[in-house]
Amino acid sequence: MRIADLFSSKNAVWSFEVFPPKQQSGMESISSTLARLADLSPDYVSVTYSAGGSRNAHTAEVAGKVRALGMEPLAHITCVNSTRAEVLSALNELSDAGVENVLALRGDRVEGASSTDFGYASDLISFIKSEGFDFDVSAACYPEGHPESENMLADVRHLKEKVDLGVTHLNSQLFFDNDDFFRFMDMVRLAGIDVPVQAGIMPLVKASQFGGIVKMTAAKIPSKISRMYARFADDPESLCEAGIAYATDQIIDLLSGGVDGVHLYIMNNDYVARRITENVRPFLDKLNSEKKK
Repeated sequence: MRIADLFSSKNAVWSFEVFPPKQQSGMESISSTLARLADLSPDYVSVTYSAGGSRNAHTAEVAGKVRALGMEPLAHITCVNSTRAEVLSALNELSDAGVENVLALRGDRVEGASSTDFGYASDLISFIKSEGFDFDVSAACYPEGHPESENMLADVRHLKEKVDLGVTHLNSQLFFDNDDFFRFMDMVRLAGIDVPVQAGIMPLVKASQFGGIVKMTAAKIPSKISRMYARFADDPESLCEAGIAYATDQIIDLLSGGVDGVHLYIMNNDYVARRITENVRPFLDKLNSEKKK
């Protein structure tokens, strides 16, 4: 199934993101995680391609496991540190695995790496189209602006270029203040970008996330989260529950505001995925039942 079709049939699409293991020995663990996620019936599961600029050889394999469990995979593909031949090989591997949907990303630049055939995600999108692949192509967006962007207006202008190249839906970078997302959506729609936009939500359930992933993405931390961290940083169980509660509240507010969908960055934690899905499922079911009327 093409993910673009999901947005035609639902008021709110619900999905998870997982990452492949670095070593083949970790495949058993991710397989178990995926089996538990399948019980939650997400609309699709995205599979990352790389982090920190390194290529990951297991994306197609994990995407194949997602399909085998009856879920729809969205496979990430990055380009900035790759040649055209390398990207073409990765795309062929995904196609051979039966993947129909890809998320086209620039990827993280590697300091000191030689220049390659791609500079931006838009170059990758053009390449996918030019090579005749029949993928449904998605792209990323940044509610607080890309860290390397000149300003928000320039960021939205570049986003419009991606959509004009044929991107069918957008997944947002993580954020913690919904007002930032809603302001971004106003700008996006005024710019004539009319494709569905999913809000990317990362539950902060471990102290390590505050100094790692959040710092890397430069996401703004509201005072409410700072207080939560200060109070529970030394109490892992309470911090996890507080993070689940904050993400749940954030998602319900987004659904109330008419968001096209929510993409949950679960960091391969199926417990967090289950808890939050159970919390918001009544709202998702109500919204999507209204679409059928």
